[in-house]
Amino acid sequence: MPKTFVLAPDSFKESMSAIEACEAMQAGLQNVFPDAHFILCPMADGGEGTVDALINAAQGKRININVMGPLPTQIINTYFGLIDEGKTAVIEMAKANGIHLLSPAQRNPLHTSTFGTGEMIRAALDLKVSKIIIGLGGSVTNDAGMGMAMALGVRFLDHYGLTVPLGGGNLVQICTMDLSQLDPRLKDVEIIIASDVNNPLLGVQGASYIFGPQKGATAEMIKQLEANITHFAHIVEQQLKREFKAIAGAGAAGGLAFGLMAFTAAKIQSGVETVIQNTHLHEAIQQADYVFTGEGGIDFQTKFGKTPIGVAHLAQSLGKPVIACAGYIGSGINELYEHGMTAIFGILDKTTDIDSACKNGKENLARTSENIGRLIAQVDQFKTPSE
Repeated sequence: MPKTFVLAPDSFKESMSAIEACEAMQAGLQNVFPDAHFILCPMADGGEGTVDALINAAQGKRININVMGPLPTQIINTYFGLIDEGKTAVIEMAKANGIHLLSPAQRNPLHTSTFGTGEMIRAALDLKVSKIIIGLGGSVTNDAGMGMAMALGVRFLDHYGLTVPLGGGNLVQICTMDLSQLDPRLKDVEIIIASDVNNPLLGVQGASYIFGPQKGATAEMIKQLEANITHFAHIVEQQLKREFKAIAGAGAAGGLAFGLMAFTAAKIQSGVETVIQNTHLHEAIQQADYVFTGEGGIDFQTKFGKTPIGVAHLAQSLGKPVIACAGYIGSGINELYEHGMTAIFGILDKTTDIDSACKNGKENLARTSENIGRLIAQVDQFKTPSE
C-alpha cells in the first residue's frame, strides 16, 4: 500500500522558502517511493513565511500595498494576505518593517519605526475584515508599537503639545497621548498576535536587551532604548489604566506586541500553533505514515515554540513519527526527543561556508530526504506483518 508523507517544514532562511523546502523533500522521497502520496504543508511560526503559509493553505490571495519602511524616508512595496473568503487578513510585520529591508549599516532602532505595519492594519480594515493575524518575527524596530499606533490615528504629544517624531529614540519625549482619532473599526475586529517569543517588554530579558543588538543597537543605545521604552510604557499604562508590559511576549518585535495589546486589544498566541490551526495540519497528519519537518537551524531553542517542535508535539499526540532536517544542528537537541521528535538529520554533505550552504540548500535537502527514505524502505522490508 502506498505511503503517505506529510511535509511540514518552515523556511530555511536565505536558502529556501517553506514551500521550496516541501518540494525538495518530496523530490528526494519520490526517488524511493514513486507511488507515495505527499501532503505539502509549508509552515511558519509567526515570522518569515507566515503570510505565504496561510495563503497557500487557505487558497487565499495577496493584497499589494505601498507602506512606509523601517525608516521614514522609505516606501516599501509589499503585501498581506486575505483568507477565509475575505474575512481574515494575515500580516507579517517584517514585510513592512523587517530587518532584511535595511543593510547592516542602516540598522538603528533609535530611528526605525512600525508605522508601515500600522498602515497594513489600516488597509485590512478598509477591506472590512473581521479578524487580523499579525506575525511578529524578523523586526528591525524597538518603538513598542508607537509607529503602528500613529498610523492608526493615535497622536503622541510632547511637553509643548507637538507631535513626537517616529523612532524608538523619541519615546522619551512623549508626555501625553491623544486617542480621539484612533480608528474606531478596531473595536469590531479580532486581532491575533502570532509570535514565537515570550519575552516581557522590559528588563534584561526584554525587547531592548535581548533583541536590540541584532537590530544595530550598541551597548549605550540599549540603555537609552530601555529607558525610553520604560517611559513610554508608563505613559501608555497610566493613561489607559491597564498594564501590559509584564505579559509574556509583550517584548516581541521590539515591543510591538505591547503596542498591539494596548491600542488594538490584540491577544497573543503561539505563532506555530496559530499556523497549525489555520493550515489544518491536524487533519493532514492523521492520514500520515511519516511526518517530515525542519528549518535552517535546530538546537535547544527549538523547543521554545519553533515550527519543528510544534509539528512534533502534534504528531506525537496522533502517534506519528516525526523526522526533522536542518542546515545547522546545535547543542541541546537531545531535549527535543522528549517532545515528540523521532530523529534529526543535518543536510550538509561537507564542511562549507554559509553562502554555499544556502545556495545548495535544495539539493542538500532533497538528497538527505532520499537517504532517509531509503532507510525507511529498508526497515519496512524487515517488519513482520501484524497478525
